Amino acid sequence: MARYPVVLAITGASGAPYAVRLLESLIALQVPTWLIVSTHGWRLLDTESGIANLEALRIYVGPDGFDAHVRVFDDNDRGASPASGSARTSGMVICPCSMGTMSAIAHGTSRSLVERAADVTLKERRRLLLVPRETPLSLIHLENMSAVTRAGAIVLPAAPGFYHQPQTISELVDFIVARILDQLELDHSVGRRWGGEQS
Repeated sequence: MARYPVVLAITGASGAPYAVRLLESLIALQVPTWLIVSTHGWRLLDTESGIANLEALRIYVGPDGFDAHVRVFDDNDRGASPASGSARTSGMVICPCSMGTMSAIAHGTSRSLVERAADVTLKERRRLLLVPRETPLSLIHLENMSAVTRAGAIVLPAAPGFYHQPQTISELVDFIVARILDQLELDHSVGRRWGGEQS
């Protein structure tokens, strides 16, 4: 279990099912989670998962677990706890991560709480996972990914594997969520590892 909160940000790139499943998994693991959803992130959740607002998200993932383990922050509040390096965290995941967000992090512009929290995560040398889904990638996208990687972030594209012969969309989603949880060094049973055994 993470000793300090994991910051989970949801931005406007396609991939809402990854974000929702990751939040469900963090709650199931009883990991304290600081949640930030951008304006475009809410539009994404509504479009792709039918989750129109915070209460709908709370009900979808389970209100008891949500209330016990999730603290929500407004993306417009750049003075909130995730914006300060003195607020201890176990790292941050932006899932999905839009190319606009990637660019802001690469160049340190910090226009929102999501971007400021990512900037703080890097400067404090904590783990920052960025989960882009964009395809194809322009040279600008690739250069920004290279820049954030050099700064210490981990770019984990939402590109599921097929060697485990998935039969459902949820298995594809779990493939990526499991890799994210691995990078956070959390013990979990999401998905199947190579060889067919449960993780």
